[in-house]
Amino acid sequence: MIDLDETDRALLRALALDSTQSAGALGRRLGLSQPATWRRLRRLREDGAIARERLDLDLSALGFGVTVFLGISLAAKGRVSLADFERAVSAIPEVQTVQHVLGLYDYRLRVVARDLSDFERVLRRRIMTLPGVGAVDANVLLSEERLPGPL
Repeated sequence: MIDLDETDRALLRALALDSTQSAGALGRRLGLSQPATWRRLRRLREDGAIARERLDLDLSALGFGVTVFLGISLAAKGRVSLADFERAVSAIPEVQTVQHVLGLYDYRLRVVARDLSDFERVLRRRIMTLPGVGAVDANVLLSEERLPGPL
């Protein structure tokens, strides 16, 4: 576990709201100099508190109007390796996340598509043909609220 002080936590909260802020702007906001802020940011990255920085795209503005969560149960766990399934499913561009889970399903996927017809095409031609796929359960996303910031 990474040892964080209150300044580190405030820095992470500020970055979670807007990760494009410069070290100087963050420092002014937190009462730190730019070099001190930069050193803290570098340490947080090196220690793994900041794993990566990502761009949050508006999928609907880009033409992806449907998001579906799929629960995938593998048919024959002994015959198909988990690595083979993960490698194959990760190659499908519409699959945004692949989560290996414990419970009713073996995997949970987040899939985006332009519309339901497009999703059906992805499901039939790409996902159902993956090695070892058995049962598939789908939940269409109706709305989503995101809670910004680190824990």
